[in-house]
Amino acid sequence: MFFTIIIAIISIIALLVIHEFGHFIIAKKCGVKVEEFGIGYPPRICGKKFGETLYSINLIPFGAFVKVHGETGGIEDYRSFIGKPMWQRFLIVVGGVVSFWIVSVILLSIVAGAWGLPTAVSDEANQGLIDPKVQIVGVLEDSPAEKAGLKLGDIIIKIKDQKSEIKNVDKVKQVQEFTKIHKGEEIILTIERGEEVLEIPIVPRVSPTEEEGLMGVVLSRVALIPYSWYQAPIQGVKTCGYLTASIIDGWMLGLKNVLGIAKLPPGVKFELMGPLGIFDLLRKYFAMGINYFLFLVSLIAVALALVNILPIPALDGGKLVFLGIETIRRKPISSKIEQKITAVFFILLITLMIYITVKFDIPRVF
Repeated sequence: MFFTIIIAIISIIALLVIHEFGHFIIAKKCGVKVEEFGIGYPPRICGKKFGETLYSINLIPFGAFVKVHGETGGIEDYRSFIGKPMWQRFLIVVGGVVSFWIVSVILLSIVAGAWGLPTAVSDEANQGLIDPKVQIVGVLEDSPAEKAGLKLGDIIIKIKDQKSEIKNVDKVKQVQEFTKIHKGEEIILTIERGEEVLEIPIVPRVSPTEEEGLMGVVLSRVALIPYSWYQAPIQGVKTCGYLTASIIDGWMLGLKNVLGIAKLPPGVKFELMGPLGIFDLLRKYFAMGINYFLFLVSLIAVALALVNILPIPALDGGKLVFLGIETIRRKPISSKIEQKITAVFFILLITLMIYITVKFDIPRVF
């Protein structure tokens, strides 16, 4: 448990360090002086200067930073951020965001070539599949599944009643047919949940509507699909693009649900996840295997890229907004005003993170 938590924390810190390295390397290429590259946030534990840049390790571990000469204004020499052409400043800001996508593609390519990518497949598909499983991808409210304690991500490995059982469940149809035969009777599902294997009794409905279902779960058959060394990078790019589009679609669906424009699909809940929830999810995926863990890290990298590009001050997208305003006005916004706006939004983001942790993460994890 402790080891997997440490691995999860290191993985997130590594993503944030790589993000800052994206800013760092583009700034260097553009001739901007980088005063400090720090892992963690001050107070400083130690540091070593190489050339003109101080490389430091700091006490607060969750993150990293790059201190760019003249980024906050007031300095307009040829080595400063503000003294560079707009297109170079744009690239420096975007460099951090793009680094997340690059990491995601690399990880997905490694997973695709070494183990195979986790992919939703049909019951009829058999050729070239590795370790097919039946996973719960949705739990309906007030359903037998929810009351029994089944959760999103649970993997059904066995199903039985007092007289019969199906071992090594690997097709959705097996679960559907067994529950249909035992409507109104208690059956026992053996499920994997991270490192745990649990036996959960459940009584399927006798006369459910089509939307309710017998147990009230949405099931998906998931398997690993391996790729050759030359196909793996191509599949890495494709999967990264698919994950990006899926996250955006999910955000749009959630927004429509909040605005009352559209309803979420059956079994899908709109829940936010903070740092605690992400660490717990990484812990569970690590228990499933290094390939699933790396796949999740790649997904988190894509999500961080999309969050970071949002036009919110205190994020890279907010900095792009300020650069856009400067382009239109033909002069920069006052550095003091920009810093104050950024500080306000930074406090709001921290407050939101605390709210998500208390409202969603703690009840989900504990």
